Amino acid sequence: MISKKTVKLVKSLHLKKYRKKTGMFLVEGAKSVHELLQSRFRVRTLIGTEVFLKGSSNIRASRPELEIWEADEKVLSSLSSFKNNSDAMAIAEIPEWPPLQVQAQEYALVLDDVRDPGNLGTIIRVADWYGIHTIICSVETTDVYNPKVIHASMGSFLRVRVYYADLSSILQGTPLPVYGTFPDGTDNVHAVHFAEGGLIVLGNESEGINPALKPYIKKQIYIPGYGKAESLNVAMAAAVVCDNMRRQAKK
Repeated sequence: MISKKTVKLVKSLHLKKYRKKTGMFLVEGAKSVHELLQSRFRVRTLIGTEVFLKGSSNIRASRPELEIWEADEKVLSSLSSFKNNSDAMAIAEIPEWPPLQVQAQEYALVLDDVRDPGNLGTIIRVADWYGIHTIICSVETTDVYNPKVIHASMGSFLRVRVYYADLSSILQGTPLPVYGTFPDGTDNVHAVHFAEGGLIVLGNESEGINPALKPYIKKQIYIPGYGKAESLNVAMAAAVVCDNMRRQAKK
């Protein structure tokens, strides 16, 4: 039976202020927990069903410090952010990434006030798919360790470093080319010449990129539409731009 202390900790980690206070976050779902346990992240606690724990019998040997609790599906569901999580969850320490640095021959995504956790998680997954290892977020962007962000990233949070910073300072001070997405941009994404490395800026779901950042963006990209949809979801826009960037690099 799970201790009351562990139950209290799990429930508290649904809130940002307690994640910040404790330096820990939740990972939920069998796939994400399996990937977490195989990573270099420090994992404090594992909670799983009997079936899940039997299928992960080598965990104890590889992580002797790990606190393990067995729970049935009903208990897991009561602790989880998601009704369909009936296998496992884990508590891990928030990692300390090295100082932010983007090399001249790599790309990073820059997110200006992306608020929806599902969008942020999907963008992290998109970045991972296209080999982008760094995302720089405005301080207003949703917390990367929100359980919904972690879930939507499908394990990609383990491979993509997410930083929070003042974007004006970052964009003003970078020597790298800066690209940004705008509905009324001047450069068609299909015709843009992407350099070997750079920063790709994506804006808020409803307001787009803050006008204060516009002077720092050298290439104002638009994605041409051929139907009647009013706009593209920001995560979809990220995928379109990243795909065009990588396709050009391959050529």
